Amino acid sequence: MQLEAMEQTATRVSALLKLLSHRDRLMVLCHLVQGEMAAGEIAKALEKKAPAMSQQLSVLRREGLIEARREGQSIYYQIADEDAVAIMGFL
Repeated sequence: MQLEAMEQTATRVSALLKLLSHRDRLMVLCHLVQGEMAAGEIAKALEKKAPAMSQQLSVLRREGLIEARREGQSIYYQIADEDAVAIMGFL
């Protein structure tokens, strides 16, 4: 039973590390570990254009690492995955 649990954990961690291997996605999480941010603030902090940033935010959201909420015309993001928080704390 332990081997099966280790394999499941390894699969989960491997997928998470693969997501974080992209520089922009890693930098997004570096900023979000400090707290919720608007999409525009993230793009500005990373010196990226909105479409490029939107693509990376979509990947992180689809994979469940971040979640979004809308306030007026702004979309705010925060980390939604405790494993991501733990890894970012380690980094």
